[in-house]
Amino acid sequence: MAFVVNAVWRAKPGSEAIVADAIANLVEASRAEPGNRYYQPYQSADEPGVFRFFEVYDDEDAFKAHGESEHFQKWGFGVAIPELEDRVREFFVTLD
Repeated sequence: MAFVVNAVWRAKPGSEAIVADAIANLVEASRAEPGNRYYQPYQSADEPGVFRFFEVYDDEDAFKAHGESEHFQKWGFGVAIPELEDRVREFFVTLD
C-alpha cells in the first residue's frame, strides 16, 4: 500500500510565474526524498494559473516529512503558497 496525494494550487492573478518557478525548484529535491515513489507537478494548458501535483509516498509519514523538508519550507511555504488563491489536497491509499 502507498500514500497518494492529489493537490491543486491556484495562483493569484499575476503570480503564475512565481509559483511555476518555485515548483521547478521543488522537483529534484522532492523526488530524491526517502519514501518518495513519484512526484509530478504539472500546469494547466487552459488555465496557466492552475498547477496540479500527483505524488506517491511509501506511507503518510514520508508525505509529512516532505512537508517538513528544507526545500518545501523554502519553496513551498516560503515562496509559492503565499502567492496562491486556493490550495486543495486530496489523500488516498493504493489498493495493492
